[in-house]
Amino acid sequence: MNPSKTVLVVALAAALAACASVPQPLQGQFTPLTPREAVERDSTGAVVRWGGRIVEVEPQPNRTCFQMISTKLDVSGRPYWASDDVGGRFIACRTGFYDPAVFEKNREVTFTGRIEGYESRRIGQYDYRVPRVAADVVYLWPVRERVDVIERPAPWPWWGWW
Repeated sequence: MNPSKTVLVVALAAALAACASVPQPLQGQFTPLTPREAVERDSTGAVVRWGGRIVEVEPQPNRTCFQMISTKLDVSGRPYWASDDVGGRFIACRTGFYDPAVFEKNREVTFTGRIEGYESRRIGQYDYRVPRVAADVVYLWPVRERVDVIERPAPWPWWGWW
């Protein structure tokens, strides 16, 4: 292969890899574990990267806790929004105030941190045990823009047939 073509191929591959890279705050080594699996076995102390959709935001005097529905993460660490394949619920807490008007229900968030314990939450009439993460990073993803693609049969009558 021509050396200039090799450089071009390598540059193109690097550019494509950069498009699918994990944001800097979410990079690192994490235990491959879902919140549901963390509840099944005691995983206190495990370092995790979990994400999903916000169920509720609970501002407290010195921290904010997020109750989340966990979803799988894509290659960039962003939660899969369209997936109903959820991995359970979890709570992530971080020092400081996070405004519930910004961190509103169903927004996508990814957290990194350490499992510090478990809580029992009541969901309806069901007692649900959830892992609690001491979050080092709270990464709020931009709102996904919905684009409707409309396909029309071609050619349109006014285009002509020439």
